[in-house]
Amino acid sequence: MNRIQHKLSDNKKILSIYFTAGFPNLNDTKSLIENLAQNGVDMIEIGLPFSDPLADGPTIQSSSTQALKNGMTTDILFIQLKDIRSTVDIPLIIMGYFNPMLQFGIENFLQKCQETGIDGLIIPDLPLEIYLSEYKELFENYGIAMIFLITPQTSEERIRLIDANSNAFIYMVSSASVTGSRDSFDDIQLGYFERIAAMNLKNPQIIGFGISNKRTFEQAVKHQKGAIIGSSFIQFISKNGTDNIRNFIRNIL
Repeated sequence: MNRIQHKLSDNKKILSIYFTAGFPNLNDTKSLIENLAQNGVDMIEIGLPFSDPLADGPTIQSSSTQALKNGMTTDILFIQLKDIRSTVDIPLIIMGYFNPMLQFGIENFLQKCQETGIDGLIIPDLPLEIYLSEYKELFENYGIAMIFLITPQTSEERIRLIDANSNAFIYMVSSASVTGSRDSFDDIQLGYFERIAAMNLKNPQIIGFGISNKRTFEQAVKHQKGAIIGSSFIQFISKNGTDNIRNFIRNIL
């Protein structure tokens, strides 16, 4: 059982936090991970900044732009993560786009993930079919979980196909939109959460996009295993720096 599966087996709801590597400052990555882990976060998504992040809203796009200006690269990220497993034992996932990974070399990227203790990857623009035909064996060889996204528009047939080819969790995008904060979910979104829960999938689901406060977190985890907070956390550290993370987490939990 890998770290993701072990964490998902806990009898509690999962809080996952997303942040952009190299933001607000180039060398904040390691200390942010350690700070989040020390303050009760269950899982961390490390965003690999990219110049054309198709699924990201203005807040994460802006953080990616700043991280790139700060000098963040794939090589630097792996250098920053080199000793992270000496201080952090919760699941770590890299979320990024396929182009930088392809430029780095897919097998080389997976090998670096294995060496640094990364447990899984979320790649919004890598289609399931391409993953299955070209990369699944490589991912399995290096013990890296591939985490797929579904949306309210994803058909039941495709959701079940994704479920059959997943071994961690399914990333439920809360709505047909880019990332961003909201104050609450509407009846249509809540109905979507209930509909997916009723499918009794073998993989637990974690909801992302739009989770920003205690209310949206509790709405998201009523039927699903956990929730991911990104944009509102990035807004918080933009305004407050990285020293007051405990207050942010307390306000969620």
